Amino acid sequence: MGDSAAETSAGPTPLATLATFLTADGWRPQRIVGRRAFALTYVGENGNLTCLAELRTEAQQLICYALAPLVVPPAMLATVAEFLTRANYGTYIGNFELDYRSGEVRCKSSIDFEGEILTERLIRNTIYPAVRLMDTYLPGLVRVITKGVAPREAINEIEQS
Repeated sequence: MGDSAAETSAGPTPLATLATFLTADGWRPQRIVGRRAFALTYVGENGNLTCLAELRTEAQQLICYALAPLVVPPAMLATVAEFLTRANYGTYIGNFELDYRSGEVRCKSSIDFEGEILTERLIRNTIYPAVRLMDTYLPGLVRVITKGVAPREAINEIEQS
């Protein structure tokens, strides 16, 4: 299934549908050359997030990432891993990931739309959980890294708000 054409006999391609949704929803998508993906920016209550919306067309999957606007110092990896594990527990849609090599923290939400047409509703329900989850937990993540707040304390403050 090629995404170079905007439409097929069955209708718009998933990439075209994604581009249309992102533009109409005010995301100002920037196409990433050589990939079926768009770079995005989300202005949240707690910070600006760089985001990625990527299609794995052959697998019929949409993956959305919201990246934390900071890098975890090597000495803080174990502490941040505890914070993220605590944040992930009980999360229904989306999850946090930590790259131990680069210190990148991201929140991922994805959908497998195999056998279905990728709709704007499915896209919305994939993108927004990732960005909202990151925006909610970002202040705690920052406090753990910059102020030395214990992961349990930071999570309790967020989840009891």
